[in-house]
Amino acid sequence: MEPNRIALTAPEISGLWTQFIFETMSICFIRYALEHLEDEDIIEIYKTSLELSERHVEKVKEFFKEENYPLPKGFTEEDVNIHAPRLFQDPFYLYYMYIMTLQGLTGYALSVSTSIRADLRQYFITCNTETMALFEKIIDALLTKGLFSRPPVLTPPENIDFIKHQSFLTGWFGERRPLTGIEIGDITFNMNKMHMHIALKVGFSQVAASKKVRQYIQRGMEISTKHIAAFDKIFREEMLNCPVSWQSHITDSTTSPFSDKWMMYQVQLSSQIAIAFYGAALSVTSRADIAEKYMAMTTELVRFAEDGANLMIENGWMEEPPKASDRRALIRGKKEGIENNKQEK
Repeated sequence: MEPNRIALTAPEISGLWTQFIFETMSICFIRYALEHLEDEDIIEIYKTSLELSERHVEKVKEFFKEENYPLPKGFTEEDVNIHAPRLFQDPFYLYYMYIMTLQGLTGYALSVSTSIRADLRQYFITCNTETMALFEKIIDALLTKGLFSRPPVLTPPENIDFIKHQSFLTGWFGERRPLTGIEIGDITFNMNKMHMHIALKVGFSQVAASKKVRQYIQRGMEISTKHIAAFDKIFREEMLNCPVSWQSHITDSTTSPFSDKWMMYQVQLSSQIAIAFYGAALSVTSRADIAEKYMAMTTELVRFAEDGANLMIENGWMEEPPKASDRRALIRGKKEGIENNKQEK
């Protein structure tokens, strides 16, 4: 690092580290997808996404080199077999990119808000701008192809009103109030994400090499299915339309395009992001029964994610993120060194 250069802060390093892992994971998926995609519109979207991811990876490498910080391994050609048979059909590839782009936008917004150094802020703002442009293309393609499941609409009220009773907050006994637009939006978004989780896990459970990994993914599939059923029940009680499933867009291939490490990371990432979005939904949900569901679902996902982390550690697949120096260990080592010197004298 240059003598007068301001060192990157912990959040800045962590943001770059996380992006490197995410982008190298994405590159594996995109390269495999491009071997099978037939729809020209989706091919163009994936080519743009690959260009962005490769450019981001190179930029992160530059930042880490300037800081003399070790570059994470992330994911490489060892984690993907681009010549494996097709596991997903074209519509699912487009929907997958829609969800992953949404997650990328959320990550970039966080990185911008936690970055102090001007070049880091500008870099993440650029990443966000580029990804927003890609997101626009994906939404347009989904709409054009009739693949986008629109959320429910609201009937305009005759006038504004104010909450007059605490019953607005209840939901266990008596007549429940209708859902607010915010609650509808959050449930729709979380259902959309869970539908992608289920489809991915169906495909992964067909091709995973390790029995433990298959069992873990199947457990995740059961959890996601249960959460979808809970959300679906809420919407049906309100007579609202639900998002569609994507499981029918998985082929019957049993040859894995990805390493078990890659698939475990994708499942783990999806679980962690779902936990974050459940928390965000919980913070703006006023109906007690729905809030209780979010808390129970979050607890279940936290336990699932913890078991997944243990499985990854057991197989040597979990790369350690940037962390602070262990001062206590350094102090203990210093004391032990002093004691040893005394004994030798």
